[in-house]
Amino acid sequence: MSTVLRFYNTLARAKQPFEPLDPLHVRMYVCGPTVYDFAHIGNARPVIVFDVLYRLLKARYPRVTYARNITDVDDKIMDAAKASGEPIEAITKRTTDAYHADMAAVGALAPTIEPRATAHIAEMVRMIERLVVKGFAYAADGHVLFNVPLFKDYGRLSGRNRDEMIAGARVEVAPYKRDPADFVLWKPSTSEQPGWDSPWGRGRPGWHIECSAMGERHLGITFDIHGGGQDLVFPHHENEIAQSICAHDGAPLARYWLHNGWLMVEGEKMSKSLGNFITVRDLLQKERGEAIRLAMLMTHYRQPIDWTAAGLAHARQTLDRLYHALRHVGDADDEPAQPPAAFAAALGDDLNTPQALTELHALAGGANKATEPADRRRLKAELKAAGGLLGLLGGDPEAWFKGEAGDEAAAIEQLIAERTAARQRRDFSAADRIRDELKRRGIAIEDAAGRTTWRRIAS
Repeated sequence: MSTVLRFYNTLARAKQPFEPLDPLHVRMYVCGPTVYDFAHIGNARPVIVFDVLYRLLKARYPRVTYARNITDVDDKIMDAAKASGEPIEAITKRTTDAYHADMAAVGALAPTIEPRATAHIAEMVRMIERLVVKGFAYAADGHVLFNVPLFKDYGRLSGRNRDEMIAGARVEVAPYKRDPADFVLWKPSTSEQPGWDSPWGRGRPGWHIECSAMGERHLGITFDIHGGGQDLVFPHHENEIAQSICAHDGAPLARYWLHNGWLMVEGEKMSKSLGNFITVRDLLQKERGEAIRLAMLMTHYRQPIDWTAAGLAHARQTLDRLYHALRHVGDADDEPAQPPAAFAAALGDDLNTPQALTELHALAGGANKATEPADRRRLKAELKAAGGLLGLLGGDPEAWFKGEAGDEAAAIEQLIAERTAARQRRDFSAADRIRDELKRRGIAIEDAAGRTTWRRIAS
């Protein structure tokens, strides 16, 4: 894949060629979850988007380090513990384990590094100390705050003016602030709250300093890509930039800033009050993770996505067609291959997954028509290679169509065997009755090349 990668850089407001600092080692940081509850589908979108980017980078460069953090100290976690009576450590462990399981179920690779905030308090304290010494931060009433007016480029990432930034951040009005826009780097903790010793007393870090300190610890002062959802552009990423640049004498935090768009549900903002709050865990009870993943990738990552039941059903039907093509060439010998140039060009053009899926469909169409052994081998390999970059088509086609193995699958196989026997004795009315019974059960059967295969019909 020799196509030049181009990504839309939020900081530059333009699509730019990707040129890593070190062509032998690409470094990427993506903001991870605050672990106090199950991940919802909005949380899953950046995981899936940046997983595709991770796969693409791994295919292009000798080494890729992908860091995605776990925020395990936060006021939301403390609120959850207070409401449930469950210890904070138990909440963070349980929800982190659930997050790992749910993201694996939607096909996400594990990041190279998964730093936890509570394991990096010393790094955060050191960065805050540097900011205080350099005059960009000040201690007041047990807090340490970043002095926003001293950083002249504040607002460059989001493009907001001062009034918009103050309103957008829903700033806390506090007498200890020198300026309404100043944000907290360190805050005091009561005896009941998690806390660590520091030069400013027992306390805990503010949210923004966590990612700056963990990014520096694991990727260096300046790294290649910083990613996250559009909701993090301001204030989180804006604040990360300010504190990191000021702590490091003007050195940038990241060279490329990538952000995925918002997620709606059936045309409305997702919220518990509207009754449309969907967790990945709940969705996986009804749908396979690969279909959830494909439904996300059908919309370009920078565009808003409207999550609908119809869109998810369409993704499932699309996977039926793609796996049907793989089944058709399943007897061809496996051989290594690169994705076709048109597919690679689409994905390399700012992760244009809709266009990449169009190219994947073209491959599937060719595979369905292929008869020559060489063509079947090539198309099978290209389908799997292209699908692999998207995190799709990694399963066995028969397993996809049959779903979970078990008593139901055995009963279906028995009915198909009875139908085959009826056809052999030329009892076609009995064979048709069995076909109709299978159809009522949501099973489609296909007779080809002397054998009968079956698949579930999308509801």
